[in-house]
Amino acid sequence: MNKDENMMPLDQRLEHLFKVVSSSRFLEKQGIGNEVPFFICPYRPEEAVEMDRVRRQLINRLNQTGIRILEINLYDLSIELLKKRNIWEDIMSIEEELPKDELLETLQGVLDSQAYLIPAIGDKIGQSEFEVMIISGVGEVFPFIRSHNVLNNLQSTAKDKPTIMFFPGAYTHSLGTGSSLDLFGRLRDDKYYRAFNIYFYEA
Repeated sequence: MNKDENMMPLDQRLEHLFKVVSSSRFLEKQGIGNEVPFFICPYRPEEAVEMDRVRRQLINRLNQTGIRILEINLYDLSIELLKKRNIWEDIMSIEEELPKDELLETLQGVLDSQAYLIPAIGDKIGQSEFEVMIISGVGEVFPFIRSHNVLNNLQSTAKDKPTIMFFPGAYTHSLGTGSSLDLFGRLRDDKYYRAFNIYFYEA
């Protein structure tokens, strides 16, 4: 297995993902010790369109083999939450007039991971029958939702089934600085070390 996943052809990445996620070892959370079953699927930001297609193909193939997937798109979920709280129209109307820092602060408040986002994901988990959860839409919700905040707060809610986050950037590991999610390959997110790079996991 080529460890530089970003150099692998997309069809090879799809095959690896399908082989891993459909394996009993992955579904039974083996080989990760006592860690939460969180996996990062990193990709180059310029591959976003292609990786959307890979993700859809992966989900379709898994569904065809009887492996049920719960996909959480953070962007779609954010809009759903704003509409449910009757503030979507307000946000849309003030977006152009409000300074960016104020808009960011507003969105970070109304979409706070711990208070709103994670409970909403928890509701979807409780209402669904699935074997694997996939989180997408990470790039679209930056900077008002940060991926490490989602993962940190999700640990107690989604520890029973494997979770894969499709991440437009790099998941880097360093002995000196620990692990971090580097969004778009440029924006170093706060340290998050409890997830596994799915390309390093063998079925």
